[in-house]
Amino acid sequence: MKLKNLLLAGLFVTGLFVGPDVYAQDNDTEKTIKVDWMSWEQAIEKTKTEKKKILLDVYTKWCSWCKRMDEMTFSKPQMAAYINANFYPVKLDAQYPEEITYRNKVYRFVKNGTRGYHELAAEILGGRMSYPTIVFLNEEQDVIQAIVGFKTAEQFEMIASYFATDSYMKIPWSSYQKQYHSSFNHNADDH
Repeated sequence: MKLKNLLLAGLFVTGLFVGPDVYAQDNDTEKTIKVDWMSWEQAIEKTKTEKKKILLDVYTKWCSWCKRMDEMTFSKPQMAAYINANFYPVKLDAQYPEEITYRNKVYRFVKNGTRGYHELAAEILGGRMSYPTIVFLNEEQDVIQAIVGFKTAEQFEMIASYFATDSYMKIPWSSYQKQYHSSFNHNADDH
């Protein structure tokens, strides 16, 4: 009994000297994890050497819900780490002014009134120009599903895992939702 108490006291004292610094360092490292957003061209180039799904965030600079999703969902360290590990994350401004060549076709910005749209965004979204829209593409860059609207980190975690694990090919979404268990720690101060 005395040996057990002595070991516990030793662990406690060691924790006082080592623990706080170790935890602070890990916590600081975790807080610096961000989504490694890349351009469409960079993601397509990477798929040539390592096949991976693409997570495409279609947004506009004026979209307040897009900014909110960046701040409240994509900024979460666990979410960023999960996205980086399972997808090539791409941000595509739906009003991007430059040409993008994809699958031997050139996509351009089309002026429409005071704004306009990029043809690649319009094609990938099937003409439904709503922001934010997250599009999941398979390893061959074919659209699996477009998810319209702001999602919290909790909501997006389940959606991202549904596609990352190929569950979308095996189980209906309604069944997946019922059996899903989060592996993330969703604290209010995660970011």
